[in-house]
Amino acid sequence: MTWESWLTVAVVAVAVVALAREMVPPSMAILGATVTLLVAGVLEPAEAFSGFSNPAPVSVAGLYVVAGAIERTGVLNGVIGPVLGSARGERTAMARLLVPAAGMSAVLNNTPIVAMLVPAVSRWAHRNGRSVSRYLMPLSFAALLGGTLTVIGTSTNLVVSGLLEQSGRDPFGFFEVGTIGLPVAIAGLILVIALAPIVLPERKPARRDIEGDVREFVLDMIVEAGGPLDGVTVEVGHLRHLAGVFLVQVTRGDRVIAPVAPTTELRGDDHLRFVGLAGDVIDLHNTRGLIPEAEDHIAGFDTTQQVFYEVVVGPASPLVGHSLKQMDFRSRYQAAVVAAHRADHRVEGKLGELRLRIGDTLLIVASRAFRSRWYDRNDFLLVSRITGSEPARSAKGKVALAIGAGVVLAAATGLTGILEASLVGAFAVVALGVLTPNEAKASLDFDVLVVIASAFGLGAAIYKTGLADLIADGIITTLDGFGSIAVVIGLLLATMALTEMITNNAAAVLMFPIAMAAAAEIGIDPRAMAIVVAIGASASFLTPIGYQTNTMVWGPGGYRFSDYARLGTALSLATIVTVAVMVPIVWPS
Repeated sequence: MTWESWLTVAVVAVAVVALAREMVPPSMAILGATVTLLVAGVLEPAEAFSGFSNPAPVSVAGLYVVAGAIERTGVLNGVIGPVLGSARGERTAMARLLVPAAGMSAVLNNTPIVAMLVPAVSRWAHRNGRSVSRYLMPLSFAALLGGTLTVIGTSTNLVVSGLLEQSGRDPFGFFEVGTIGLPVAIAGLILVIALAPIVLPERKPARRDIEGDVREFVLDMIVEAGGPLDGVTVEVGHLRHLAGVFLVQVTRGDRVIAPVAPTTELRGDDHLRFVGLAGDVIDLHNTRGLIPEAEDHIAGFDTTQQVFYEVVVGPASPLVGHSLKQMDFRSRYQAAVVAAHRADHRVEGKLGELRLRIGDTLLIVASRAFRSRWYDRNDFLLVSRITGSEPARSAKGKVALAIGAGVVLAAATGLTGILEASLVGAFAVVALGVLTPNEAKASLDFDVLVVIASAFGLGAAIYKTGLADLIADGIITTLDGFGSIAVVIGLLLATMALTEMITNNAAAVLMFPIAMAAAAEIGIDPRAMAIVVAIGASASFLTPIGYQTNTMVWGPGGYRFSDYARLGTALSLATIVTVAVMVPIVWPS
């Protein structure tokens, strides 16, 4: 190996570790790695930044705007009620939800689809006494599976298509990924519908069931000195049998009182910790004699006039790794955090000093304009209003839907390329007034776009330095004795493992040159290997951090980290078996 090869290995390793440990945003990790190789002389400027002129990130940007227009108009919001309303059986309701969700994900970006459906599904589940945890993870998995049906189903497919084009081959046809993706999606959906009611833990929606595995928020309050609760017992102060809220401890100076007895006398400046469901902890703000612990943080917010939201912290959020005080949350977002939930365990310590992690769910109070400002930014993966629903621009709904359908039809029939169709659609939604220019800009996920564009340079370095051939030789030497399909499965497994640790787009770019080198050595059609990489990069079923839709449902579903593997292991195995069966059929040697 040359020094360029060793340096590339080191840089890629550092980037993977930084991504896996969430040390920096994905865009910074990938772009930083590419720039490092450029400065070191491993890459030429044209190679390092070839992704910024590639059609893939531009096409993804256009599709983001079109999807944003459809989401803004709320044209799909009315689907859930009619679809699920009459479903009595759990599997019947799941099938009615997942099949349309997968179908929509085939032609729209799956992130806004999940963002639109999570609040609606949650409301439906709570109204009907269903466990929301039985539906949200399957919804995310269905969106991932639907993305494998067409080339525009996910940005990863467009990235791999762009890499094919960059390598001198034809890009993917509209339904080409679906030759393997459709059987994978069908097998996956059948498994999800069959297994989810069995393997997923039930998070009961009943408000009084706060000692079970429900999505609990922690809220800290202070007893007002001289107020109506100062000097009275917990029972007399009516804090013993609250609906859906449980008083778990009282902190008095250095002394912690837990469990709290009905006869415990409250004193001024006592710190009370409550645990309960989102809607119930909100009600504590109307309790006379109790003051939010972070009073300086929430001061000025009239909770009777403002709106309460749940927000999920995303992997690209600047909040990750910082506390609310460090980020000056109130000034930055014009909102106040009143409670927090972490999927794996209860939140400990003071709320203002809590270091936020990916997937944390915050209960905030803000103005009615909060969602329009932040719902499509990287700071939050999901912004869901608790009190009521957001007004939709239904007047423009048909226009947005027609533009979206036009983009899909133009690309599917070959009337225009995907790049042209997506850009025309993006300009159309602005020209026809569905989105303002600022709203169109806000629909773009710049972190994803930078990752896609800069990752092309990283992939070029892997190919140029000979690492692709070296790694491919290693895989082939290890697995070729078991047949060429074993090599295909080895590459699939490596891609699936990598996408659980880093972003799906980065995983696809890193594995693509290795797959092409392996295809040349074992005589398999390179397009088959490209599709295998695209599917492997989308098959993120084992963790809540492998793909952003999994992270979006982590908090709202009340899941633990290990819950994903309960259902995801079967889906991962089904993906592997389906690919092993279909590749020889579609591309016989």
